[in-house]
Amino acid sequence: MGMLRIMSRRGDDRITWDPKKADANDPEAQAAVREAERIFQEARMRGATAFRVSPGPTERIDKFDRTAEQIVIVPRVVGG
Repeated sequence: MGMLRIMSRRGDDRITWDPKKADANDPEAQAAVREAERIFQEARMRGATAFRVSPGPTERIDKFDRTAEQIVIVPRVVGG
């Protein structure tokens, strides 16, 4: 399963998808991937940072990876 986690004041919001079903043209899985990618792009445009979390080192990413086990989006931190 793939998961997009978006950190916010409320904690985190999550969107999940099954990459195997998406590759098999399952409409529900493909819709979940499209929604996750849309949210990813919007967050990046607002200055958020994204990380691919998987076994091994965590890696900062600039493009949505539908094969990632987990992507965490951290909004831009504003001091004050």
